[in-house]
Amino acid sequence: MNLDTFYEYCLSKKGVSEHFPFDEDTLVFKVGGKMFALSSLSQWEKNEQSVNLKCDPDRAQELRAEYDEIKPGFHMSKVHWNTVALNGNLPAKFVKELIDHSYELVFKSLTKKIQNEIIDSR
Repeated sequence: MNLDTFYEYCLSKKGVSEHFPFDEDTLVFKVGGKMFALSSLSQWEKNEQSVNLKCDPDRAQELRAEYDEIKPGFHMSKVHWNTVALNGNLPAKFVKELIDHSYELVFKSLTKKIQNEIIDSR
């Protein structure tokens, strides 16, 4: 997956906005004001692209055991976040499924009011 595909896929989801809350390098995607994906732009330039994605804790453990490209979240809660290396052997379709899972976890954690505002916004 290249940066454009990652960027466009994240932004295609309902209610998503992009931010740089930490520095000028870390691109963060949020839904309802909460992060669901973040990535270092300088790492993409070095061909060491990865993304941090929220994940169900049990599934996170399973994914880490099964895939070398999936590690505990770098600079994040190791229980709820994975760092997914995108320059390995993971198919783009699978990475999109991981992005979807992260988005859905965060979306479901929002209040019903915010969820409905996002749903009704399109």
